[in-house]
Amino acid sequence: MESSAVQDDAGARGAGPRFPTGFRWGAATAAYQIEGAAAEDGRGPSIWDTFARTPGKVLGGDTGDVAVDHYHRYPEDVALMRDLGLSSYRFSISWPRVQPAGAGAVNERGLDFYRRLVDALLEAGIEPWPTLYHWDLPQPLEDAGGWPERDTAHRFADYAGLVHEAIGDRVRHWTTVNEPWCAAFLGYASGDHAPGRLDPSGSLLAAHHLMLGHGLAVQAMRARHPGNLFGAAVNLYAVSPATDDPADVDAARRIDGMQNRLFLDPLLLGRYPEDVLADTARHGFEPAAADLAVINQPIDQLGINYYTRHTVAGTPGEAAQTASGPFAVHSPWVGSEHVRFVSAGRPTTGMGWEIDEGGLHEVLTRVHREYPAVPLYITENGAGYDETPDGDGTVHDAGRIAYIDAHLRACHAAIADGVPLAGYFTWSLLDNFEWAWGYSKRFGLVHVDYATQRRTLKDSARWYSDVIRRGGLPGGG
Repeated sequence: MESSAVQDDAGARGAGPRFPTGFRWGAATAAYQIEGAAAEDGRGPSIWDTFARTPGKVLGGDTGDVAVDHYHRYPEDVALMRDLGLSSYRFSISWPRVQPAGAGAVNERGLDFYRRLVDALLEAGIEPWPTLYHWDLPQPLEDAGGWPERDTAHRFADYAGLVHEAIGDRVRHWTTVNEPWCAAFLGYASGDHAPGRLDPSGSLLAAHHLMLGHGLAVQAMRARHPGNLFGAAVNLYAVSPATDDPADVDAARRIDGMQNRLFLDPLLLGRYPEDVLADTARHGFEPAAADLAVINQPIDQLGINYYTRHTVAGTPGEAAQTASGPFAVHSPWVGSEHVRFVSAGRPTTGMGWEIDEGGLHEVLTRVHREYPAVPLYITENGAGYDETPDGDGTVHDAGRIAYIDAHLRACHAAIADGVPLAGYFTWSLLDNFEWAWGYSKRFGLVHVDYATQRRTLKDSARWYSDVIRRGGLPGGG
């Protein structure tokens, strides 16, 4: 970031908060959610291919087999990004497209797709921000035990090295793993996400090995291109007790520990939180100190994904669904299964998630205050709705505009408070496959007609483009 100073031009007619010079404006996607071409050019199956084809796992029986056909339509999508004025694009690389068996030989046809995508982005003046793991583990590795197996971390580092060797000369910013909490606990504890296992003890090992894989991958890639910048993307939440009852306060401590500190502490401090280890002790989770030294690699950036606040209670009562999926039954909160998630009475998005931009400011200032200094990026933030275009194809998504506007104002306030926030990636560029929700929820700035694959800019896309052009927000708010 070229300047840490923020501007506030609210006094000028029609003007609002301005962001620092060099602030990165982007949008984000993930491979399984947009690419399609599930069996083309040598791509092997991932755990999400298997999970989505299992009856009762994804709403409507939807799969990512076609998704929004980005694999074939990426030139059109890059042109959309260019027209919107994006300076950066965060996408993920499909491990089973690059290495179908999860080990061994590389699939050059799969790598060629990402070479073409990176070249197209650079030609359009857009900085590529690849994420190496956004949940699509090659099925053969899951068959061998998946993330609870230590070997998977080493296979991930090998894969990272293959990708980095192919495009590391043209890509500067790298994210290793995305939202390891979801991959570990929704995948292996509650079964709401692929691979759909109910193994609380294994989920803790999965979380640890995802972090170990991060560290090993950074080591492997930094050795090849020391000038590249490396980090991970974690989904953080502000967590509040429902009341000042000691049981509710303890519930907030527990959920904050599992959601936030279980990942931030090893990444940035080289240790696991003692209270979280105590909460999960009956599962025998005893990570080796040598592993923590690997996880605690110096990183150059930290991605923060933020959507909502958790309000929790530890007192008896009717549990509220945490909206991890439409079929949620089992708790992902290993060692704290008694905790309830309750409404604080705020307005919600179409996902049922409460809108609380103040929580984003809280998360950013907390990370800045409690952890070593590192450039921060909002790598995901957005709102999902079930939208229907007007007769002329227009999508008037005022709710999404209001959501992004409010959260960008929270970002601006955090920068003013000294937080080294250097960029913002909204989720998502395109409507897409929303995991266990299938195609029922839309997060995109761009509407996609899934029958025809036609792309149409929503009102939010035009609004965001104007924000990028002016380098800040309109007046008011």
